[in-house]
Amino acid sequence: MKATRIAAAGAAAASAVLVLSVPAFAHVSVQPEGTAAKGGYATVDFKVPNERDDASTSKLEVNFPADHPLASVMAQPIDGWSVKVTKAKLAKPLTLHGEKIDEAVSKVTWTATGKGIQPGYFQKFPLSIGALPENADELVFKAIQTYDNKEVVRWIEPQKEGAEEPENPAPVLALSDASEGDHHGSATAKDASDTSDDAKAAKDTTEAAASSDSSDTTARVLGVVGIVVGVAGVAFGVLAGRRRTTA
Repeated sequence: MKATRIAAAGAAAASAVLVLSVPAFAHVSVQPEGTAAKGGYATVDFKVPNERDDASTSKLEVNFPADHPLASVMAQPIDGWSVKVTKAKLAKPLTLHGEKIDEAVSKVTWTATGKGIQPGYFQKFPLSIGALPENADELVFKAIQTYDNKEVVRWIEPQKEGAEEPENPAPVLALSDASEGDHHGSATAKDASDTSDDAKAAKDTTEAAASSDSSDTTARVLGVVGIVVGVAGVAFGVLAGRRRTTA
């Protein structure tokens, strides 16, 4: 009985060591800072974790989707990293702000000039991108992560609907519908209309108050005139009575 307990405890301890020795699953991903609305511009962060215990990430290459080219891509400087933006000719030119664009960004490459992403750390690589497509719900990027021991991990596998997440999934940026802000003109017109109605109501109230004040003033004047006439009538009557008595 004692031997059985010892064996069970040993098995549990071995399982715990096995679980603890399995590295946490992480991969290169992309998320917007705020929202990434269709037809607009957004700042996005490519998050790169270091999955190795004995090597540092020294390079990241992000390839942009060719089916939805982005004409405007700007990188934010990062200490300890150099960045290179590569463009390519488009088979079909884009129209951006009324101008035809015949090339778009094909990839962005960051190379470590220092220690890179060391074991146990991650790094965010921000980009400002746009204009985002209006006819897509997401953008799929392909990322290539290189370690300083020459190991290369390709995060390029697309997620298939209904299937489990692939071993090396490609970063996916979800696009949201255009916000209510695109209808500011209508809102402004409505506000202006409401303001106009309020002003009209205020004007009508003011005019009504003025008319009421005018009526009150007229009534007071007529009242005073009536009193004066009444007093004059009484005085006239008294004088007339005295004259008759004297006579």
